[in-house]
Amino acid sequence: MAHAWMVRTFIKHSDEVEDFPELMGIVRSVFDTSRALETRVDDPAGYFKMLGKKIGKLEAATRQFAIDAPEASTHTNFQQAVISMQTCCESLREILNQSQVLLKKSV
Repeated sequence: MAHAWMVRTFIKHSDEVEDFPELMGIVRSVFDTSRALETRVDDPAGYFKMLGKKIGKLEAATRQFAIDAPEASTHTNFQQAVISMQTCCESLREILNQSQVLLKKSV
């Protein structure tokens, strides 16, 4: 999530966001997911349960961002931001899947 937050900060403070407000979708989604997860940082089971609730919206925002970002700018930074968010979502999904297996074993 720390990496997603860096992408969020880049997009939020980019000049392009003024002309392409749809870029704010990824900004809001990363913020929402981060805020929800930080409330569960001391409760691993609760953390992964919350991640399960939020990851779908983050993935949807990432898919939309992959469509919107090239329209806003073809700069390498925007291309890399899309790749970064896609990788972040893939990693979070993989960690979530692993956590569900481990949590089932511990019950």
